[in-house]
Amino acid sequence: MNPTHRGISRRRFLGALGAGLAAAGAGASLWETRRVTVTRHALGSPGTAPPLRVVQLADLHLRALDAHAERVAEVVTELRPGVIVFTGDSVDRLDTAGVLEDFLRLLPPVDAAFAVLGNWEHLSAEQPEALRRAYGRHGVRLLVNESATLEHAGRRVLVTGVDDLRGAPSIHRALEGAEPAADHLLLAHSPAFRDELAALRAGPHPAWSRWTERLERFRPAVMLSGHTHGGQVAPFGWAPLRPRGSGRYVAGWYRDAGPHLYVSRGIGTSLIPVRLGSPPEVAVFDWHPAG
Repeated sequence: MNPTHRGISRRRFLGALGAGLAAAGAGASLWETRRVTVTRHALGSPGTAPPLRVVQLADLHLRALDAHAERVAEVVTELRPGVIVFTGDSVDRLDTAGVLEDFLRLLPPVDAAFAVLGNWEHLSAEQPEALRRAYGRHGVRLLVNESATLEHAGRRVLVTGVDDLRGAPSIHRALEGAEPAADHLLLAHSPAFRDELAALRAGPHPAWSRWTERLERFRPAVMLSGHTHGGQVAPFGWAPLRPRGSGRYVAGWYRDAGPHLYVSRGIGTSLIPVRLGSPPEVAVFDWHPAG
């Protein structure tokens, strides 16, 4: 999350946060920041094959391996995931890559784990290769306009990760060499990428025609994003301040035109260590096979 959305300045952003805290009480908001809530979701139609359990961790914003981070790791372990996905902004600064590794050591062994970059990992001059190495030492594959496959219960799952909007996202590069799969998961930190994907599919210029034809072969079943923090300060569900790259999205499911999108409220905070009306979230998806 960054401090601007539709021209909102840092001063106005912090002023609005202060007003929200004054209205709701600092004690309640600070308590909410330390909570860990679990949201559960079912994908596909239940059948005889066991579901693939995917746990999403968004916007960790790790700065220290504190009690809150340890509790998040405990919750993930209790969920017994098959796959863990990190949808960006795991860290704020390059000097906290070691903290990320300390956190990753606490997580349970899984069949596969994937990550994408977030806006703070670009704004803070994070080097993708440094993060790739940090993740890789703990079995997590960083996908920067790349795709990977995994096998589960005799089916192939395609996982595609695109760079953040602050970088150079390219769905075309991400799908090069990939084969379509009925079970296709798209990871993108900023949910507004969903609208950019829709614009590409619309084929605004004849030069895009071959790309739109290619994209028609790849229709992600689900897209997972974060970035918004659910507004971070969202009393009674009202989230007037969201970062650039949020688009029309705040939190939860969006099932209109395009891949079904889930926007996680994430775990950490940015700019000010407070949440209100948007508690930290670990999202878990039980994904049943297509067909």
